[in-house]
Amino acid sequence: MAIEDLISSVPTGLWIGGEERQAASTFNVLDPSDDQVLATVADATAADAVAALDAACAVQAEWAATAPRKRGEILRSVFEKITENADDIAALMTLEMGKVLPESKGEVTYGAEFFRWFSEEAVRIAGRYTPAPAGTGRILVTKQAVGPCYAITPWNFPLAMGTRKMGPAFAAGCTMIVKPAQETPLTMLLLAKLMDEAGLPKGVLSVLPTTNPGAVTTALIDDGRLRKLTFTGSTGVGKSLVKQSADKLLRTSMELGGNAPFIVFDDADVDAAVDGAILAKMRNGGEACTAANRFHVANAVREEFTEKLVKRMSEFTLGKGIDPSSTLGPLINSKQVSTVTELVSDAVSRGATVAVGGVAPGGPGNFYPATVLADVPADARILKEEIFGPVAPITGFDTEDEGVAAANNTEYGLAAYVYTQSLDRALRVAEGIESGMVGINRGVISDAAAPFGGIKESGFGREGGSEGIEEYLDTKYIALTR
Repeated sequence: MAIEDLISSVPTGLWIGGEERQAASTFNVLDPSDDQVLATVADATAADAVAALDAACAVQAEWAATAPRKRGEILRSVFEKITENADDIAALMTLEMGKVLPESKGEVTYGAEFFRWFSEEAVRIAGRYTPAPAGTGRILVTKQAVGPCYAITPWNFPLAMGTRKMGPAFAAGCTMIVKPAQETPLTMLLLAKLMDEAGLPKGVLSVLPTTNPGAVTTALIDDGRLRKLTFTGSTGVGKSLVKQSADKLLRTSMELGGNAPFIVFDDADVDAAVDGAILAKMRNGGEACTAANRFHVANAVREEFTEKLVKRMSEFTLGKGIDPSSTLGPLINSKQVSTVTELVSDAVSRGATVAVGGVAPGGPGNFYPATVLADVPADARILKEEIFGPVAPITGFDTEDEGVAAANNTEYGLAAYVYTQSLDRALRVAEGIESGMVGINRGVISDAAAPFGGIKESGFGREGGSEGIEEYLDTKYIALTR
């Protein structure tokens, strides 16, 4: 489909109760590769948020009472609808977010999988029936839908960060309002349209693009009918939302910032470690919470690893994500380019060496090249702060204990990567690393069938796996007389 036709096929109004509605004002969505306007979309207000919650509450009881098999069949239909429209979704995502087209196609596959996975989990919501230990009766435990949910999703994965929340919510019998990031609302609006076509009952999903997230969020959180808040984004915003939600004692799940260590031990297969490093660092152009943020490499293999990583990183070609010749697209906006530039400059000022890249090309678009920093000192900010860009800072260590200590030297704990050929070391280190997820000799760990989430200041709650649906279920105990 031509780009103009693709853009014109996307709803640009608010999506409330399964219908497109206009708003009092609008805002522009920009292409980060040249900052040109892609589309103009409706700008939701607090009143629109209440209208969306009205729609969710109106169908909540009916949706929760829908047979689990029926809910599962609808989710399976959504999976098939996304798969049928994969090329269009991927192209739209590339246009508004910037990632290269193969990355977007990969995200469509990954994002759709949450609907297939949770279509199967919908019929496996379990409880238990046991005799009371005192012999006075029976204990019946059942699970019920939490109720209307509010999801706030980020710009870096415009499809998958929404489907990872919607899949389990809908499987559990919850309705949901989604606020996509201001930078990337088009993918979510197109998804809403496709889900309606796939048979999702009207009112189960609403989508509210907005430039005033504070007002929209406050209106929903302060309304006693909302029962669940789920957020993916920065730790600072997540902390604020948890505080804000405390007054209503909302159920919350938070998938927050990361500072993933990539540890290469002296017994690692260095070539395999470099392959994994490219995947872990450069997936999504480095704009991922699971991206390898700092490389701790055993000094015995550090020179070899650095040389091979520099060669691979130098092969990336900057360009528009929609251009087939591009292998690295733009960052999301000029602010992010400035953030990455500042972190690299700080590291260099403290003694790091730029082995490749390190300078934004300038000109139109928000581009930054694939970059490797060698000999990064321990006090560099880039080892402590989330980069969210295509920069790989490398530092060395000697002993296993030093490597683990360096990995744990952060307030975050989302993902970590370990390369070693020793099974004993792999298990020992994985158990010692303070992280919700650990990849062993793997550069990509996300899987719809596995629980995704972190510890420490990377948040709480899990998305995906059999654990994911529990975030949207309340446990009810029914006491039966003997």
